[in-house]
Amino acid sequence: MALKIRLARGGAKKRPYYRIVIADVRSPRDGRFIEKVGSYNPMLPKEHAERIVLNQERIQYWIGHGAKPTDRVLRFLDAAGMLKRDARNNPQKGEPGQKAKERAEAKQQAAEDAAAAAAEETAAE
Repeated sequence: MALKIRLARGGAKKRPYYRIVIADVRSPRDGRFIEKVGSYNPMLPKEHAERIVLNQERIQYWIGHGAKPTDRVLRFLDAAGMLKRDARNNPQKGEPGQKAKERAEAKQQAAEDAAAAAAEETAAE
């Protein structure tokens, strides 16, 4: 059975509250889980002690039994010093797409043509 350590959403509309749970990967996000091992309340300030609560002993137990944390939970575990999260690197993330590059080149070419036409006009006078 493949296990995940993930967030299960609770709380009211626009007032989220998450339980950190051990669940089978096939079960739904807010559905059946094996054990609750913590909680996350994003409505509290970042420095508040109750924002992230982890049962470190049980989390270590489940990691030893093959449970894999999701990226968000791995961030919490890294901040708590339990696991190490490698920084992601996506050098193409901020790069514009092909169409945007073509539009930028066309706009630049039009600006150069307009500048050349203006220069010719002033030289002809």
